[in-house]
Amino acid sequence: MVNLYFQPDAQLTTQDRMVLDILQKDNERHQKHRGNKQQAAEESDESGEKHTRFDSASPEGMPLSTHCPDFSLPPLDAQEVEEQALALMKELNNPTSDQFEPTVFVTVDYPNITNPLLRKYFIEPYVRWGRSVVRVDTDVVMLTHLLLYLTTSIPSAVYLFYNFHWWHGPLHSVMQLYYMGSYTLMMHQHIHMRGILNKAYSLVDLAFPYVMDPLMGHTWNSYYFHHVKHHHVEGNGPNDLSSTIRYQRDDAWHFLHYLGRFYFLIWFDLPRYFLRTRKPDLALKAGGSELASYAFLYTMFAYFDARATFFVFLLPLAIMRLGMMIGNWGQHAFVDESEPDSDFRSSITVIDVASNRYCFNDGYHTSHHLNPMRHWRDHPIAFLAQKSTYSSEHALVFYNIDYLMITFSLLSKNYEHLARCLVPMGEQMDLSLEERAEMLRSKTRQFSEEEIAAKWGKQFAKLK
Repeated sequence: MVNLYFQPDAQLTTQDRMVLDILQKDNERHQKHRGNKQQAAEESDESGEKHTRFDSASPEGMPLSTHCPDFSLPPLDAQEVEEQALALMKELNNPTSDQFEPTVFVTVDYPNITNPLLRKYFIEPYVRWGRSVVRVDTDVVMLTHLLLYLTTSIPSAVYLFYNFHWWHGPLHSVMQLYYMGSYTLMMHQHIHMRGILNKAYSLVDLAFPYVMDPLMGHTWNSYYFHHVKHHHVEGNGPNDLSSTIRYQRDDAWHFLHYLGRFYFLIWFDLPRYFLRTRKPDLALKAGGSELASYAFLYTMFAYFDARATFFVFLLPLAIMRLGMMIGNWGQHAFVDESEPDSDFRSSITVIDVASNRYCFNDGYHTSHHLNPMRHWRDHPIAFLAQKSTYSSEHALVFYNIDYLMITFSLLSKNYEHLARCLVPMGEQMDLSLEERAEMLRSKTRQFSEEEIAAKWGKQFAKLK
């Protein structure tokens, strides 16, 4: 039986630290309880008689093993600790609370900006204005990002078309690569909540994706149609164009097939899916948006500046689609063989810096599938409130690893590393490292068409 292997990243968000600390304490209590049971059994075997081990007396005069059977750590029991953590998280999200903390930057938390002059003359006035601009008070960071792109991405792109230099092109693409993750998950909030800005700024909210999406490697509206209108409807099931169930998820050739189909056929497959499901209006909109994007890219390449078009639009598009498929593979690589249609058992939770600090709690993917409309700051709260359900449903939680590294670890079949990154819950706590690795391996197996017919229905299977 093993505990957490790595020191948690020092840059974890406050909420992630609370969640991971509670999960780690659960593991410690479980190990202590199991160790005490094993010791009692050994003492019984040695003497031929059964003995009860008492560590100390409780305040009521009862032995600790009876008064506190889960071996909770003093002074508060586990339930009280979790309730306090939940209450604090809710206060941090509550604009009327004295403990309210908006997210202003992804690199530094609001309370950690301690310079009094900086806070008085810049940060606090900016936060007050930002809260009046964004739709949700916590989301000042999204205004920060829009201003960042307005003052860096757009001027850099315009200048490349005005006066191209070979040194500038690659530097621009590197800058955009750094921005892509945060921008995409900001847009993830945008497409689910139908905007991120106050209604008074609805025109800006509507317009900025048409400017920024091509610069960040997205085609117009494709993220909305594929993710909201398709992926969340099918939920990684057999009809999901990004489903992983028909692939062996630790096979590089299977991943390349998965990637290639999305790269070259999504423009055709998505409208065809909407037609097949009797949604011709969505088929027309999805296909029209994709073809309009390609027409725009061709025009910029053929009639303006091919070199600038490559670095400003085409290279980001290639990188983004690669990144999205690597990420989705990692998010849905582990699918339970007995209940593959369960959100708890077909997606995962990741507690790491890249996913949650820089990408707006994207690591809480199970929580997102359980409620796609849930605000990103509410995911740690929902996870902690449903922790017992996650445990009983055998959900998978990882830490100190992101979706990209999960995919790379799978394709290199490095299950030992994945097992070390697992935060065990429930019955998983009793598994050795080797047993955890084998458990993870069993959940990456390709589903046969017969299994798909048995689990989802014959209408979803491609039976001969």
